[in-house]
Amino acid sequence: MTEATPGTHVTSAASAASSLAPEPATLLNPHDCPLALLSLANLRAVEADAMAGLPPHTLMARAGRAAARFLREQIAQNSAAAVPSTVWIAAGPGNNGGDALVLAKPDDARWALAEARAAGVAITAAAPASLEHYGWLIDGMFGIGLTRPLEGIFATLAQHLSQRAKQQGRVLALDVPSGLDSDTGNVVGAGSAVRATHTITFIGAKPGLFMASGRDLAGVVTLAPIGVERVANAARTTVQLNAPALFASFLPARDFSTNKGSFGSVAVVGGDTGMCGAPILAARAALYTGAGKVHVALLGAGAPPYDPPHPELMLHPVDDLPLDKMDALAIGCGMGNRERASKVLNDVLALDVPKLLDADALNLLAADPALAAKVAARGAQGDPCVLTPHPLEAARLLGCDAPTVQRDRLAAACALTARFASVIVLKGTGTVVAAPDGRFAINPTGNAALATGGTGDVLGGIIGALLAQRLPPYEAALAGVYLHGLAADTLTAQGDGPAGLTAGELASMVRKLLNRMFYPPA
Repeated sequence: MTEATPGTHVTSAASAASSLAPEPATLLNPHDCPLALLSLANLRAVEADAMAGLPPHTLMARAGRAAARFLREQIAQNSAAAVPSTVWIAAGPGNNGGDALVLAKPDDARWALAEARAAGVAITAAAPASLEHYGWLIDGMFGIGLTRPLEGIFATLAQHLSQRAKQQGRVLALDVPSGLDSDTGNVVGAGSAVRATHTITFIGAKPGLFMASGRDLAGVVTLAPIGVERVANAARTTVQLNAPALFASFLPARDFSTNKGSFGSVAVVGGDTGMCGAPILAARAALYTGAGKVHVALLGAGAPPYDPPHPELMLHPVDDLPLDKMDALAIGCGMGNRERASKVLNDVLALDVPKLLDADALNLLAADPALAAKVAARGAQGDPCVLTPHPLEAARLLGCDAPTVQRDRLAAACALTARFASVIVLKGTGTVVAAPDGRFAINPTGNAALATGGTGDVLGGIIGALLAQRLPPYEAALAGVYLHGLAADTLTAQGDGPAGLTAGELASMVRKLLNRMFYPPA
């Protein structure tokens, strides 16, 4: 066995991992679970509470055992795929390195290193010339709390591990990929980070695994609570992972005795001259999301009298439709920024109707403090709007730039709720939904198929339809972003994405998912 110190690399056979103590460890798939997402501060408090009264090294031992169980299960599942059963572990200098060493041999990293040495685990001070003959590569270099960019050998190892992941190899990150900020999902210090195919995260899920760069770097996430479930669940956090359990009970029943009035009337307001496509996309999505009646209120001239593929939609000049009689309004798609648009927005903000503001409506708010003040005033009176900005629109609303928004998406969403007293849907990788009362959720669905024109209009129509069906603004936003993203995921799984998926294809899949998940046949 080669002499080594913490911070070097550990080579381990699968048989060593298999020799771990057999006690069960809970492994959870976080998808579809409304998990609490714990910040670094939350986690430090939880760890301190959990370790009180426990023997030394208990949590580290549990984490290592959970990772070993995960590996054993993965190796067994791939036994027919000619995947080598050997495992190579990069162990870092701190507790994350200890987790890695415990993975190799179960039961403050010096203790774990001594245990690994005593077990006969082969330890070397340099990476092998080639990692190709290992079935799994384990990233145990750094966990949460990293404050400076990876450098030196760690940056080199991150590059090698990431390259292996991109080449369809199997790379498992312990807790978080090394170099990832677990709070924000950004790479620490704009340096390098490990791109893993799988991440097993301990105690609680972290926000950064589900947004910004974290979704790409973490791969498939598995949660190992390691016996700290009660403490973690009691942590003071308002951030959750979006899941159907958060909104399903608010969806309306569809009894035999219901009628189109039971599911509300929604009007999509927008469509300046030459821009009627955006509101029609949104209106079609509202139709497929179950609104009873769908109107399009168009600002411009030259619009078609009806939508040939969907004559169910009712198209009107905006002045001809009594917007105050609607159950919800979705405002901004293709609206433009002319004085006419500003006047229409000013008028609809005075109406006592649930409202979603998107696209050009957001740009008008950013440019006109009086309009912004009206939105905030309505929210302060208990009538919050739903605002759905992408990062650049959010930056305009906050008076900053998009990189500032992306550096801390939760903080940006919080600032927007404070400024506008509204429910905020900060779109992007790991869409953030935030309410003025302090509730936050990060959405786990969606993929690169949504990176095409018109998908934001579709989302606006979906949420507008849910508002018309009397969902509260926060729950309507949660349901909308979840179904919108899941539609993209489902279509991609069928081969219709991520490349080339069009916005118009999403609506019919949203309908299918809505019925399959919430209105199955009796």
